Amino acid sequence: MKKIVELINALRTFLGEVKAELKKCTWPTRQELLGSTIIVVISVVIMGAFVGLSDTVLMGLLRAVLR
Repeated sequence: MKKIVELINALRTFLGEVKAELKKCTWPTRQELLGSTIIVVISVVIMGAFVGLSDTVLMGLLRAVLR
């Protein structure tokens, strides 16, 4: 029973500290969040296109070498 009480007290302490730290956080504005999201989506599309193109080119080279 003592371990359960200690666990509950430790959990309360942890959650209290989490709450205090979250009050220190500054959250992005809607405009900042939208801008960051657009940058991430564009970056993912560019990287996907690069990987796809690289895969196609390298597969063509591999087929040419194996013939």
